Amino acid sequence: MTPKEAPINPNKALWEKGDFTEIAAFMRQSGEAMIQSMTIMPALRVLDLGCGDGTTAIPLARAGAEVTGIDIARNLVEAGNKRAAAEGLSRLKFQEGDACDLEDVDNDWFDLTISIFGAMFAPRPFDVAKEMVRATRSGGRIVMGTWIPNDPTFVSQLLKISSAFTPPPPEGFVSPMTWGVENHIIERFEQAGVPKKNISMVRDTYYFAHPEKSPAQFIDLFENFYGPTMNAVDAARKNGKEQELHQQLVELADSQNKSQGAGTLIPATFMRVTVSI
Repeated sequence: MTPKEAPINPNKALWEKGDFTEIAAFMRQSGEAMIQSMTIMPALRVLDLGCGDGTTAIPLARAGAEVTGIDIARNLVEAGNKRAAAEGLSRLKFQEGDACDLEDVDNDWFDLTISIFGAMFAPRPFDVAKEMVRATRSGGRIVMGTWIPNDPTFVSQLLKISSAFTPPPPEGFVSPMTWGVENHIIERFEQAGVPKKNISMVRDTYYFAHPEKSPAQFIDLFENFYGPTMNAVDAARKNGKEQELHQQLVELADSQNKSQGAGTLIPATFMRVTVSI
């Protein structure tokens, strides 16, 4: 008998479907700005959860922190390790892992656990909150960046448009956008043992920026490399609505672009969550 193949993790398949490094090229400036807004001490041990190829992990390591980046997508882990090696960042390592079950992470180990638009996409949010709290030492903190449902700015609207062309999710599916709702955030961390008074939230702005590529080229990247949008394109194509989807996304990007020149500068509002452990 041949051994049974391990079941495919749909979240892993989603994020390995494309190549998020293409999107991340528009996120470098805001990733660096976010880290600069934090107090990063050289002795800090940091976990970057849902790290991608290092949009925040690399600026953290440049600031002197000892950083572990964990992502579910093997291709992004490999890309992150290549970036770290190219910059000679010996105190930064990327590894595969699931935000719902950080089996290789010790209790109370990290001074700072950060997840910027990463762990919010894991399918079991209460487990995500529990694991982040477990991994963070007493006196440490958790910082999350999460998109906000029905917000008029770019990412929320992109995901909303994409979902309109995609078949209904399976029963029991919890939208990642619920991480942008205050009462859900509080409930998840309270269940993980954090008192409400230790949880703070503020709306902040992230920028997708590129000096040369146009908003239409930006949308092309989403359609070809961003898992959720790729799924929407696949579904729209089957229904003969691919061009309709493309037109709506390009109109969205054009309407939100603030660049004064040929490039792209698109702001997106997000929830910045800080949890004191």
